[in-house]
Amino acid sequence: MRKEFVIRGQTASGLTEVLEFGGRQKENKNMAYRMTEFEIFPSTNIVSVSAEMVATVTAAKTAMDPLNPNFNSDGLIASAFFTNREQSQTGYHQAVVNDTFLITQNLLLKVECGEGPVNWQCRFESVKMTNSQTAVTNYKQFSILDE
Repeated sequence: MRKEFVIRGQTASGLTEVLEFGGRQKENKNMAYRMTEFEIFPSTNIVSVSAEMVATVTAAKTAMDPLNPNFNSDGLIASAFFTNREQSQTGYHQAVVNDTFLITQNLLLKVECGEGPVNWQCRFESVKMTNSQTAVTNYKQFSILDE
C-alpha cells in the first residue's frame, strides 16, 4: 500500500464533494489516514481577474460553510483561503490543516468562489494503528458524526 497519496479535483462554488475513504478502510481495519496538505487554486481567467475562494474539509455529518469556518468544531480538518487582486498582481494563499486528525471515514469538501469552479488538492499519508488506537479513533469519529 502506498504511504502517501493525493486526491484532487475541481468543484463548482457552493457544491460539496465526498472524499471516499470507506473502501480504503476495508483493505485493513487498522489503517487510518492523515491529511498533510490542502491547496486550492482558481480554474478560470487566472491572470486577468481578481479571485477570492475558500474551502473546508470536514469529517462530520454536514460540510462546514467555508465562508464561516468554526475552528472550535472537532470535525473541521482543513480550511483554505486564496485571493488574487488584478490591480496589484499579488496573491495570497493560506491553509490550516489539522494533521493530527486520524481519518477512517469519508470526508466532505465544500468550496465557495466568486467566479468559476475551484481546483483543489489534498495530500494524505497512511498510518497503521494498534487495535486500541482503532477503537478510540472510530469512537471519536462516530461521536463527531452523531452531533
